[in-house]
Amino acid sequence: MNIYLISQDENDDYETYDSAVVAAESEDDARSINPDGGECEIKGISWVWTNQAYVTARFIGVAGIGINRGVICSSFNAG
Repeated sequence: MNIYLISQDENDDYETYDSAVVAAESEDDARSINPDGGECEIKGISWVWTNQAYVTARFIGVAGIGINRGVICSSFNAG
């Protein structure tokens, strides 16, 4: 399991997430994780995140033993 910083700037209004730190098996897997704990919508922009195609994933490091796939910390732009 790896740790990634995922981010997007396509959906940048209030009540949206702009980034998160996640644990995932791969870069593609990381981009599929929604910062609210769900999965990215495949067909377009969601009110909280965005299509996986707009999400970038930056490898941070290897997760420790016992870290499960999912959101570790996220950044939400409240309105």
